Amino acid sequence: MGQSDIPLNATGRKQAEEIGKKLRDVHFTAAFSSNMLRARRTAELALLEKKIAVQTTKALRERHFGRLEGKSWANQDKDLQMLWDKLANLTDQERKIFNLEKAENDEDMMRRFIPFIREIAVAYEGKNILIVTHGGIMRVFLKHIGWLEEDKPFSVEIKNTSYIKLESDGVDFFVKDTFGVEKKSPS
Repeated sequence: MGQSDIPLNATGRKQAEEIGKKLRDVHFTAAFSSNMLRARRTAELALLEKKIAVQTTKALRERHFGRLEGKSWANQDKDLQMLWDKLANLTDQERKIFNLEKAENDEDMMRRFIPFIREIAVAYEGKNILIVTHGGIMRVFLKHIGWLEEDKPFSVEIKNTSYIKLESDGVDFFVKDTFGVEKKSPS
């Protein structure tokens, strides 16, 4: 869906409530989310019992998909499905060269995401902070920090309400735990 600002559907609401139960015993000092409706509502539902205000930012938005913006993977015409399949199998370098769809590239995503989470890491050192964002940006971030192979960005599935528990020294980030993030075996 990219940056198409659609509301959270019934399935998403149920998933957000479930992740809220899973995180019930975690004390969060602050919460941030993408300013997209679906992410903000996910954060609000996950934190419902905690009564923490969710601060929103464009820095946490999903990738903008250019010509493919707002197109569902499941409901595409054959031409778009072929394009998605081709894009999924390109290396990062090939995607940069053949970015005919004018989609936001990985570097652009990290230029807005990394400074934001570094600021949060420094401002809230030693505290638990909830950041609600989107699967695409999570995937690119995991690749950026070396958790995923550089040329295999689609080698991981990021399910709705997945999480990555990170620690940071203010510069680098270290994956301590994941939930709903599954590395795929090579085909």
